[in-house]
Amino acid sequence: MTGSVAVYGGSFDPPHLGHTLVCAYVLAACAVDRLVVVPVGKHPFAKRVSPFEDRLRMCELAFGDLRRLEVSRIEHELPSPSLTLHTLTALQTRYPDAGLRLVIGSDLLPETQRWFEFERVRAIAPLIVVQREGHPTPGGLGPPIPDISSTLVRERLRADQPTDGLLSPEVAAYARAHRLYA
Repeated sequence: MTGSVAVYGGSFDPPHLGHTLVCAYVLAACAVDRLVVVPVGKHPFAKRVSPFEDRLRMCELAFGDLRRLEVSRIEHELPSPSLTLHTLTALQTRYPDAGLRLVIGSDLLPETQRWFEFERVRAIAPLIVVQREGHPTPGGLGPPIPDISSTLVRERLRADQPTDGLLSPEVAAYARAHRLYA
């Protein structure tokens, strides 16, 4: 793969419409040839997440309509815990002719000081910062993406409440059928 490749990682537990809007916005507004979505393998901050294969499948369902997007299982193939630096280094090896960019929400900027070797991360993949509602950032990209909480979505699924406007129907059906948050 050549050109510019944006990398968007996260727990995606579950991937909600806020995540989908970020992907669509980056593909439409940024000079990137491809967007690679990377569900976390084992969360670096020991956050408990649903099984990897379920989150991967939900990402495929959530982002399946977006051209120029691939869902990658690379973090499942790397040693645990998942670290952004290691993921980007592996992607750099996999796509040696591509220029990498890292997509993050403006809500995550304060947390980057806790990331492993964040300055090296930025050197490998300059940031694309997408504005998240309630987290304005100078220089962030575009209008704010709605601040949809994965915790709220999981609670609504657990309580068998509607998730309209929060999750794609396909992801909601998958989560319910597999009783991921019951």
